[in-house]
Formats: sequence, structure tokens, C-alpha cells
Amino acid sequence: MNIVKYPNLAEFEYLLARPDDLGAVVRREKVAAILQTVRQEGDAALRRFSEQFDGFAAETLEVSTDEMDFAEQMLPSDLKAAIQQAYSNIRQFHAQQWEQERRIETMPGVTCWRKSVAIGRVGLYIPGGTAPLFSTVLMLGIPAQLAGCQEVVLCTPPQKNGLIHPAVLFAAGLCGIRQVFKIGGAQAIGAMAYGTESVPKVWKIFGPGNSWVTAAKQLVSLEGLGIDMPAGPSEVCVVADLSSNPRFVAADLLSQAEHGADSQVLLISDSETVILEVEREIEQQLKSLPRMDFAKQSLKNSHAILVKDLQEALVWSNAYAPEHLILAVEQPEKWAALVTDAGSVFLGHFTPESAGDYASGTNHTLPTHGYARAYSGVSLDSFLKKITFQHISPEGLEQLAPTIVTMAKAEGLDAHARAVELRIKY
Repeated sequence: MNIVKYPNLAEFEYLLARPDDLGAVVRREKVAAILQTVRQEGDAALRRFSEQFDGFAAETLEVSTDEMDFAEQMLPSDLKAAIQQAYSNIRQFHAQQWEQERRIETMPGVTCWRKSVAIGRVGLYIPGGTAPLFSTVLMLGIPAQLAGCQEVVLCTPPQKNGLIHPAVLFAAGLCGIRQVFKIGGAQAIGAMAYGTESVPKVWKIFGPGNSWVTAAKQLVSLEGLGIDMPAGPSEVCVVADLSSNPRFVAADLLSQAEHGADSQVLLISDSETVILEVEREIEQQLKSLPRMDFAKQSLKNSHAILVKDLQEALVWSNAYAPEHLILAVEQPEKWAALVTDAGSVFLGHFTPESAGDYASGTNHTLPTHGYARAYSGVSLDSFLKKITFQHISPEGLEQLAPTIVTMAKAEGLDAHARAVELRIKY
């Protein structure tokens, strides 16, 4: 990691910049071509792109019922138990996110309320490139299940043997998802956005992915399709003081760095000793990390920043707006009160980011690349529409009429005023 000591505020933009995506423009053009081909040619395009990019083209794109049922038999009992425990925790947390319908009488005879309604058709994208992210099936499938979405479509690339990893199918089964397709990449986003002979068209697409998938989601969103959020490579910021354990901090940083070469990690501390000890730990732990090459490349894009105190550390953290923020400090809840921009926050020395990734209960589908300044992570609300209602009695309209008519005429919208005045006359 690059160590920077006592930087000033003017260096914010330089130090906190995400890695450049030099191929973004060319990739966007190629993704647009893929999407257009899928729109025009349907399943034939999906098979062709699957063979080109994944090395496998299934004759039947949809996973069969037999494959779904067989997945449970394929998994070791300890992994099944772990997935079931994670399912239980995530479901408990998200089930509490339901809002009770409340009717508000804003003035006598004027009643307003809001109702939560499930999005009818949703698509879930589950990456499967360097690792099968079956945990993401739970993070997206559980809130969709709780919301009551009528149709849930899941797309994920197959393994080299042409099959979907059984853990992905087992997690999908727990979430009640039966429409699973062996499709990955930008072509999967196109399939769900436009619909094909096999894949149903959906109204909103969820899920992380590589830069091709992200570009595809952004492009289809310009055509009126909903997406969960803009998202890019994984990232974490750790704020650590002298009370922190350098081994824990190093492990937390590497847990994100191993996601991919374009991931980024940030360490902010008021202690140079902590930074140096964490650096040494990173070097040691890297040696036994199977995904060492990814982590090393990620660390080249990463910084360790020495600041004068924790208050300044939180200023820097908020400016970065990380996907994950770990407060490895004394009195973490005190410092958490200063957090204004982050996707998900992990408090104290025994709350690793990995817990949120898998099984504590919170959702791991979070805004990256600074989008945490304006976006929230996926929740039950992500799968719901909030529709407002109002009912006005004749007496209520009579009281409200002068306000509406005065405002409408002031804006030059006489028909708006007339719609009220006509009713008052009767």
C-alpha cells in the first residue's frame, strides 16, 4: 500500500480517486452491440455469446427441475447448514423492514396514505466468474421473496462443465426461485431487459458483476428499466487506532483486495505504528492467500493514510464514501455517530466485513465508487414500490379549495383550478 502522512484537504481528490477504467468507452460500445444483438436475435445470440465468452453454449438455457433438486444432494452437509443459517439471519433482518401503512389526516376530510407494493417481475444477476457468489443469491432472493415479487428470474454463468454451482441452485431453492438460466455477462442483462424465447422480460435488475455487466445495467437503465444501483469493484475503508489488532486489520483489507485487481482498500489511522504493523501483516498473510495475484494488484491502487486524530479520519472516510467501512477503534459507536457516507458500517474489533458479506443479516449488495453519498444498499424497499393514495370528502375539498385554486392560477394552470371549482359548485 502507498503510505501518505498527514495529507491536507487539498489532496482529497487525488488520494481518494478510484482506479481509472481506461477501457470504459470502448467497452460501453461493445456492450451496446451485445445488447442490441440479444434484442434482435434472442436465444440464438445468448448461445453464441455464451460460447464466445464462457466457453459453453447450452442447448437448453434454463436449469431443469431435476438439476435444481439434485443440487441439494451434491452439497456437503456443513455448507448446507451454513447457507441455511445465513438465510435465517438475513431473512430476520429484512423482515423487520416492512413499514406499517399509516393514514394521515392532513386537515379535516383530507386523508393521505402510502402503500408498499411488490415489483411484479425482477431479475437477479449472480456473478460466477472467478468465484460462484451463492451468498448474493440470498442477499437478493430473500428480500424479493419477502416482498412477494410474482416472478423472479435468476441468471448466472455456468461452470466449465456447463453446470451451475450446486450452492447457487440450493440457495435459489431456499428463496423460492425456480427460473434459473445458464447465462452470464452483458448478454444476461440484455436477456432480462428485453426478454427472449426462453428468458422472461423483467422490470428491474439487481446484482453485482464485472465492468461489462455494470455497463450493461447502466445502458438498459437509460431505456426505462430499473436497476438496483450503480456499482463497481469492491472496496473497504478501515479506520484503526492503537487499540486495533494489526492482524485483524490486515485480514479485513485483504478480504476485499482478493475480490479482483480493480478492487481498492483504504487504511486510515492516527498511529504510524498501526500502519507499519498492518503493512507487515499484509506481507505475511499474502504469502498463503490463494488469490494473491488479485490482492497484490489491488494493493497497488490502495493507500494507508496517517492523520492527526480520529475526527480527521472520519472526515477522510466520509469524503471517500466507502462501500464498506470498518471502525477498528475504541468506543466505535461514539465514532459511528460521525459517519455520514458509507454503504455498510462494521463496529469494533470483532465485527469483520466478512460477517456482512455472508451471514450477520445485513445486505452485501452495496453502492461503490462513492455512490454511497447518494444511494443505499439493497433492502426490502428495493423490491417494493411505494404508491401514495388520498381521499377527500366534499367538506374536505371545500376547505382545501382556496389553497389549490390560488396556487394553480398563480402558476397559470387554469384547468387545474377549474377541476376544483367545478366540484365546489355542486
